[in-house]
Amino acid sequence: MKLKKSFAFGFITLFSLTLAACGNGGGNTDDSGSSKEADGKASGEQIFRINEQQEMPSADPSLATDEVSFTALNNVYEGIYRLDAKNKPQPAGAAEKAEMSEDGLVYKIKLNEDAKWSDGKPVKAEDYVYGWQRTVDPATASEYASLYSAVKNGQEIMDGKKDKSELGIKAVGDYELEVTLQQVTPFMDYLFAFPSFFPQRQDVVEKYGAKFAANSENAVYNGPFTLADFDGPGTDTEWSLKKNKEYWDNKTVKLDEVKVSVVKEAPTSLNLFQDGQVDEVVLSGELAQQMASDPEFVIEKEASTQYMELNQREDNSPFKNENLRKAISYSIDRKSLVESILGDGSVEPKGLVPADMSTSPKGDKDFADEAGDEIAHDEKKAKEYWEKAKKELGITKLDMDILSSDTDSSKKTVEYLQGAIQDTLDGVKVTVSPVPFAVRLDRSNKGDFTTVIGGWGADYADPSSFLNLFETGNSYNRGHYSSPEYDKNVKAAATTNANDPEKRWDNMIDAEKVIMDDMGVVPLYQRAQARMRSEKVKGIAFHPAGPKFDYKWAYISE
Repeated sequence: MKLKKSFAFGFITLFSLTLAACGNGGGNTDDSGSSKEADGKASGEQIFRINEQQEMPSADPSLATDEVSFTALNNVYEGIYRLDAKNKPQPAGAAEKAEMSEDGLVYKIKLNEDAKWSDGKPVKAEDYVYGWQRTVDPATASEYASLYSAVKNGQEIMDGKKDKSELGIKAVGDYELEVTLQQVTPFMDYLFAFPSFFPQRQDVVEKYGAKFAANSENAVYNGPFTLADFDGPGTDTEWSLKKNKEYWDNKTVKLDEVKVSVVKEAPTSLNLFQDGQVDEVVLSGELAQQMASDPEFVIEKEASTQYMELNQREDNSPFKNENLRKAISYSIDRKSLVESILGDGSVEPKGLVPADMSTSPKGDKDFADEAGDEIAHDEKKAKEYWEKAKKELGITKLDMDILSSDTDSSKKTVEYLQGAIQDTLDGVKVTVSPVPFAVRLDRSNKGDFTTVIGGWGADYADPSSFLNLFETGNSYNRGHYSSPEYDKNVKAAATTNANDPEKRWDNMIDAEKVIMDDMGVVPLYQRAQARMRSEKVKGIAFHPAGPKFDYKWAYISE
């Protein structure tokens, strides 16, 4: 079979993002993808101390689904590729760029023979095969297994129709892989760098069984750091990333340790930062506005949309009514939400898919601009749709609860929504339920909510990362929105037109318009995060799509 060098994303552009103030959010890179900032002089104690807002729900590459877990996993593991500081996939677990067949379906990958696990054993092709098979295996119950529909037989394995051994990946000796796809996948190079596609050691997973990755000792790692002092998912409030002496490129890694503490209250975090006890914290609302002129204030705009899902699982759910969904959406003043409540650089959404993430195959038009305008706030329309909904549902009032996480920003958001909806829609009573992040995820997965505030950060820089979520039956479609027209367009983009960039783009535009016309989910804002980051911290790579932070090139310069 004739092979050619693989190129990432012919038509997808991930915009470089402008960071506020000192711009410490990401280092510049040279053509090799290494951070130029990391070539600077490290001095002083090489320990980076950060505060997270939530506990880590999982340290298992097959089971992780959230930003906190993915950031940790991205630093303690490594896949075929690693995103550089310009957000481009570069060989990491691979020795060089993969070779791709003319039809775009077969990848031949030579592995990096210097790569080792943290116990000194070599990383071999069989580790990738095992890790991929474990993740796609229905018995593992991985929510991210859906990404494997791109790989040959992936969907049939997930559906229980084929054995995991038939997945389109095989080891050709110890240091070569052959990956066969189900259909052309323009974003495959990015999946090669995504945590759900990391290698896993079969002997280690089987040794610990159900307790694999239940703490930092019950796993081995092949990334720049190893996980340490982690005592359990969803509960532990302190853990560390420690430099991995066995990492093949450990000479590049300058940090000895990244110490992570969970502090949910932003004022407490800011006090710790100002007292010099921590090097990075997240801010929101008034605190972000208060610190905006500080030279250590940083805004990082993400390829992430926060939205409200309305539980439509039951046949008698009032949220199956389109007019009710539109009434709720029109009652929300998103401009006030992002400017007065959040104040962290987040912006009003134009739709489900965030702006400044991907552009058209011709003309470089932003997806969000092509798919529609900003979602309006209109109290008059909100009231009109509410009146229509009441007549169609045969009701005069409605009680609804909004489930959310319990961080400061989440609490402020949900309290704002409570007031906006109640004040606009006469007869609607709104209660709020802020809970720990892991609890919100668990209740969302079980459908134990009336409405829930969630969100999605792009796993890869393509609209499908968002649009695939709300296909009928997708595990992330927690409100069970369902539209045959929407499903048809999403499926066509993934299969029929996967090899035709323009038709695929049109399918995705049409899908976005359907779900926004239906208001199947209610977008709230495109997320950015305001942070205080010590000016002595250099070289952190920030990724708007995928795992957010990479500390491989970071260092302290006193």
